[in-house]
Amino acid sequence: MATSVPRSPALLHTLRGFCLGAFFELGLELEQGADVPIALEEHATPNRPTLYEYRPLVGAFVESRAERLARREDARDALTVLKDEPAAGIFAQAHAGERVGEDEALTRTILVPLLVATAEACGGFDWEDSAFEHAYAKLEASLFGERRLYGALAPLVGLTAGGAIELGRGMTVRPAAAGELASTWPEAGRLLPRDFGREVDRTLVLELEAELEGTACRVPDAPLEISRTVTALRLATPGAISAGPVIFERLDWRPYGVRPVPALAAQMPPGEATRLDPFRARLVVSLQERLAAVPSDSEILEALDRWELALFQQGPVRADELREALTTLLGCDEGPWAAAMRAAVLLGDNARERGELLASLRALVDGDGPGARAEEAVRRALVETILHDSRPALVAALDEALLGVRPRPQTTAARVVATG
Repeated sequence: MATSVPRSPALLHTLRGFCLGAFFELGLELEQGADVPIALEEHATPNRPTLYEYRPLVGAFVESRAERLARREDARDALTVLKDEPAAGIFAQAHAGERVGEDEALTRTILVPLLVATAEACGGFDWEDSAFEHAYAKLEASLFGERRLYGALAPLVGLTAGGAIELGRGMTVRPAAAGELASTWPEAGRLLPRDFGREVDRTLVLELEAELEGTACRVPDAPLEISRTVTALRLATPGAISAGPVIFERLDWRPYGVRPVPALAAQMPPGEATRLDPFRARLVVSLQERLAAVPSDSEILEALDRWELALFQQGPVRADELREALTTLLGCDEGPWAAAMRAAVLLGDNARERGELLASLRALVDGDGPGARAEEAVRRALVETILHDSRPALVAALDEALLGVRPRPQTTAARVVATG
């Protein structure tokens, strides 16, 4: 037996009873004429032939009957024992944000995945002890192990890359492996962006990984981390980038949950796709670290929200959002005119550049429309301000530079962002 000395004999006994009972009920249903659905799975890769695979959706068959199976007496017995196990607490929190009760969360994250893993190993509903024992051994290792590995995947649109690139804080952008989402989440096919896997700018995923203590009761806030990464990518590159629309979560390689990506990060702004190179990736890493550290500066957060909202607007509304972003970022009590002056000094390398920048920013603050150069200047000013240790100190240094008291502050990323 795969678990000759189980950590929790009571848990082993009740989970085995639940799976046996479910096998009997589902097998009887098949005998009465029900069919396991078959999926024609498409494996699309840009510039290569599309491959197709017929796959029985045993997991989908089980999950569509999960609510009914959860009402069985053996399921209630298994849930009672699970709730007595402190190690199962993290699974009970899996769907807390959806107002799902503890019983339903444990059913979704433990009972049903264990049943699906056993059924898939059996190739249906003809019981094999070894299949259950193998699936249970994995579950017990996850429940009682000293460490847990959390992962979250979100499809990424509008970006290309030559391979996997680390973005800091446990986040990586990498090519999606063929079928990796559908193999764990059968419903993934209808939750992916249109043409995902077919177009070159729709082949990447954002992957968050974190190692947790075995006693941890909560997982990372994946929606927040994914959203922050999308914002950093939009700041560091000129591409029309979005993620989602959902995040696929796993815990110790077991399905944990499917959650929506925050609306602003999931929405696709107009524009062209772009490429992420290692140089800009380093800028994304720095921006992520700073964005995670600036919640106390409400002006930066407000300016960032205004700028990101402007990405989805056109005409006067876009100009209004950009003007408010610039004013909130660098205007302080002096307003849009001072913000334009400070931004020109911050971003211009010489008098000619500063004059040209000031002219484009003055057109923006005077209501003459955004203009491509003004839009880029707002984006670059956001990057430099976020990377600076203190926004008030940066504003003071810019004012002193305007008076000729000191040289202008050195910029660290403006040229990278300016080149697009």
